[in-house]
Amino acid sequence: MKKPILILSALAILSSCQEPQSDESTMRKALDYPETRKGTDTLEFWGESVPDPYSWLEDDRSEETAAWVKAQNQLTRSVLDSIPFRQAIADRYKALFDYEKVGSPYKVGDNYFIYKNSGLQNQSVIYVRQGREGEEKVFLDPNALSEDGTVTAGLMGASKDHKYMAITRSEAGSDWSQIRVMNIETGEETGDVLKWVKFSGADWWNDGFFYSRYPAPAAGDELSAENTFHKVYYHKLGTDQEDDVLIYENLDAPNMYHWTSLTEDGKYLVLYASTGTDGYECYYKEAGLSGEFTPLFTGFSNKSSVIDHVDGRFLVSTDIDAPKSKLVSIDPASPQKENWIEVIPESEDLLEGVSSAGGKLFATYLSKASNKVEVMNLDGSDRKSINLPDQTGSVGGFGGEKDDETLFYSFTSFTYPTSIYEYNIATGESELYYAPELDFNPSDYESKQVMYPSKDGTMVSMFLVHKKGLEMDGKRPTMLYAYGGFNVSLTPSFSTSNIILLENGGVYAMANLRGGGEYGEEWHKAGMLDKKQNVFDDFIAAAEYLVAQGYTDSDHLAIAGGSNGGLLVGACMIQRPELYKVAFPAVGVMDMLRYHKFTVGWGWIPEYGCADSSKTEYDYLKAYSPYHNLIVKAYPSTMVTTADHDDRVVPAHSFKFSARLQEVHQGANPVLIRIEEKAGHGAGKPTSKVIDEQADKWAFMFAEMGLSYPMK
Repeated sequence: MKKPILILSALAILSSCQEPQSDESTMRKALDYPETRKGTDTLEFWGESVPDPYSWLEDDRSEETAAWVKAQNQLTRSVLDSIPFRQAIADRYKALFDYEKVGSPYKVGDNYFIYKNSGLQNQSVIYVRQGREGEEKVFLDPNALSEDGTVTAGLMGASKDHKYMAITRSEAGSDWSQIRVMNIETGEETGDVLKWVKFSGADWWNDGFFYSRYPAPAAGDELSAENTFHKVYYHKLGTDQEDDVLIYENLDAPNMYHWTSLTEDGKYLVLYASTGTDGYECYYKEAGLSGEFTPLFTGFSNKSSVIDHVDGRFLVSTDIDAPKSKLVSIDPASPQKENWIEVIPESEDLLEGVSSAGGKLFATYLSKASNKVEVMNLDGSDRKSINLPDQTGSVGGFGGEKDDETLFYSFTSFTYPTSIYEYNIATGESELYYAPELDFNPSDYESKQVMYPSKDGTMVSMFLVHKKGLEMDGKRPTMLYAYGGFNVSLTPSFSTSNIILLENGGVYAMANLRGGGEYGEEWHKAGMLDKKQNVFDDFIAAAEYLVAQGYTDSDHLAIAGGSNGGLLVGACMIQRPELYKVAFPAVGVMDMLRYHKFTVGWGWIPEYGCADSSKTEYDYLKAYSPYHNLIVKAYPSTMVTTADHDDRVVPAHSFKFSARLQEVHQGANPVLIRIEEKAGHGAGKPTSKVIDEQADKWAFMFAEMGLSYPMK
């Protein structure tokens, strides 16, 4: 995730005052922070009273909150716009970003759908052509749906007869979406509109599809109220949403996700049920509008997914007794573990995913946080490695249907712009389909992976990217990025934004912290719940390594992360404020005692725990909760970023954290909050906003480090 970053308003004053000051009034004068009312609210947890003085900022509909947001944005813009080279960075990034971007073709019958962006279009346009060499036509242009590019739209899936395409449409970055349907031949909408959809697919069966949605929220509460009772419906084309058939609900458990998939042969509908973002249950039934679901996997300690249905048996990817995952074949009539047939055994590398296409299985592995792919028969025999462009990088794709003869996949790395390849299933050969042309010479840069010890001695991997032959003088401007949670794996990928740093002699570092999924479920569990401090220790150790090895120093080190990574940055800048010059906590989970009260925050309880559940969980959450651990002292130059339509990690987290940080921070380092309008958690952000955000980030970082741009 990208995060915005910014600079000081009184540039001359702030760049000359590097030492912390104990006089809060001096800091107030330097930046003239907006006044923020400090309330008297307190919360009770297990016999303890916890102050919550900025709880009023949770009300995103109040005039007082709106006035606060406006005042903070005015201050932030005055600071950022005063940076002499901010526009030069924006111009350079715009030039770097202005190249054609092409996605992997998606085959539907004889048609191929392709996402393309000519360079600076706010949203990618979806084209369709009949056959590989047919005339390319615009199928769906999201840019035509709004003047400012804040409406997004994408493909969800085609009907089995290849006549219709379900599409998703969202506004201003919200997780809420609508499902609409388009006639593939005519390119016109059918008039079907399904509302209040979140976290759903569209699984076509007969003359309609299965999907998941929530009940309509109360007016005014759409972006902050808790989302409950996620249900599965079937929608028949040409009918009103109110006539959709309810397929599954669980009224005894309002805080659960439910989603479905349909086996390619159309025989089985598979239902998944989850209490949050970790393990999930799996059920199945014969496809149709009636009939009960039969349990295949129960309990929420593991993750088991049906990949395909072949010869009367399910192919299932599972981490049961296999923390790095394996693939097994299961007879629905006798699904007991003793009857499983192992198809792909667990190995030293994480089995990240398995897909089936063209009568083959494609297994994607993570080996030292980089992908490798193997192809084999459906029974796991005759395994062969697929030759990728490089040993260090990330792949996507290898999906298709059983009759496909070719597949498409993407490959990228830190120095390899995302390129598309076509894979011939019969020959096992890959052919370049598309490679971008941009103002960047990969041969000028290098990346490497290092291992460093964390506080408890655990060895952690980290990628480093910089110019070839760069002299490490201990003062290189360095950006350290990480995530560390939810079993998410950070792997090498290309970023035009990072070129701004790299071409100016900087270093980009990305650490694979515990809590992530890079090394399997055990690595994930070592950074969740009461072990969350391991994640912060890993990140702090990464920063210490960069300093000790002479890459940078504390005056030239910035830290960044978004969402769970925003929590990471918030916690680490509090625990070791002297270690970093600049901090960029983006769309972060900052109030760990109340996060579960908003939208789908309850879904993170399996990862974090819940302060309401037990004194033990309350104790460890309060111990690192960024909002609750800010005290009077000097903190790094900070730019918090959030967005007014973020209904995943609601902006109240960032509002409350920023208000408290401005209250207690000592010294001349600026504390800013950048609140994007008509944007959400990050997905679908229009190009124009991305460019502005990244220009603000690098300008703030360089200026706070006392650097010029371009660097001499």
